[in-house]
Amino acid sequence: MDEKDLEIEETSPGDEAVRKVKKKKKVNAEKRGVCHVSRVPPRMDHVKLRQVLSQLGEIQRIYLVPEAAAAQMNRKRAGGFRGQAFSEGWVEFTKKSVAKRVANMLNGQQMGGRKRSSFYYDIWNVKYLSKIKWDDVTDEIAQRHAVREQKLALELSAAKRERDFYLTQVDKSRALSSIEERMKKKQKVQQESGVISDFPSDQFAPKVIRQFPQKKPVADQAGKIKPSLSKDILAGVFGGQ
Repeated sequence: MDEKDLEIEETSPGDEAVRKVKKKKKVNAEKRGVCHVSRVPPRMDHVKLRQVLSQLGEIQRIYLVPEAAAAQMNRKRAGGFRGQAFSEGWVEFTKKSVAKRVANMLNGQQMGGRKRSSFYYDIWNVKYLSKIKWDDVTDEIAQRHAVREQKLALELSAAKRERDFYLTQVDKSRALSSIEERMKKKQKVQQESGVISDFPSDQFAPKVIRQFPQKKPVADQAGKIKPSLSKDILAGVFGGQ
């Protein structure tokens, strides 16, 4: 089998079809345009947003960012919409020209529609993202998720350390209180029974000061004694005369 036969086997019809499909997808992706919706009104979801915008052009994909848990809790406490709300979103149109036209047409305008609609008086906040593809959007979303998960992990770790420190201090306080209570009970029992306490005696007994008789220094007495000669020496001296 020569090299030409190997090349024919390596480039099978299936591989060629896959390459054509990939190339076509890449070309189509280059033609598409992405718009960013910086504010999604309450009660509006993927279905309603697609229903409204599809009247202006063909839509390929939509992604809406769910509202943060804290914001959702505050909204529910205030008596607002209790369903799932979204903070922002991206819309991919099949053509760049359509995406740009939709953004220029809607941005800053009242949503309108039926007056009974819950977002009739809301304002469109739509911007065309030049040179941005859907892959860039997915990368941005993934990065946001990673940052949020990292931040959440740090907050949980800090909360766990704080909780462990608090529990440790509580255990120490309980142990000291228990020791103090036992000592008080023991002292009370000893006082009632007349038993001497086990505490060291130097903590309660008065200090004893001992006094010893002082002798006068030898040097002081030596200075006061007058020098004298014995009688034998004096007799010899005078007898010799």
